[in-house]
Amino acid sequence: MPYPSDLTQAQWALIEPVITAWKDRHRSVSGHQGAYAMREIVNAILYQGRTGCQWAYLPHDLPPKSALPGT
Repeated sequence: MPYPSDLTQAQWALIEPVITAWKDRHRSVSGHQGAYAMREIVNAILYQGRTGCQWAYLPHDLPPKSALPGT
């Protein structure tokens, strides 16, 4: 079941090409290269931003903070 903060199909269709191009040019520093779908990582960022919860309190079905680019 999606969270209210999750991207819609239309939103993902707009940003997916940009994120995919960025990911293709940047190696994973966290070791999670390909372990998580980029859409789920974006959804985790949006969930945290919308709710203001601490990263440690993100629901377990979202990728961990260590999966975020640059962490």
